[in-house]
Amino acid sequence: MQCGTLILEDDSEFHGFVFGASTNATDEVVSQTGIVGYVESLTDPSYCGEILVLIFPLIGNYGVPDEKAVDDFCILR
Repeated sequence: MQCGTLILEDDSEFHGFVFGASTNATDEVVSQTGIVGYVESLTDPSYCGEILVLIFPLIGNYGVPDEKAVDDFCILR
């Protein structure tokens, strides 16, 4: 996993890991604080054009569904 830094407008810096696009971006930062539902958040089109930060420390514990187990909208069959 690639390391990344989130720099806010007030120059605060937060270090973590990058998942997805690994380029510089300037967008609105939004967060998902749920224990479950991160797969749905990652595929939710309402987050398009935003930087999605997943807050819960154990994200990924239950994995993500196989692409054959989801429909065209990434919803479990």
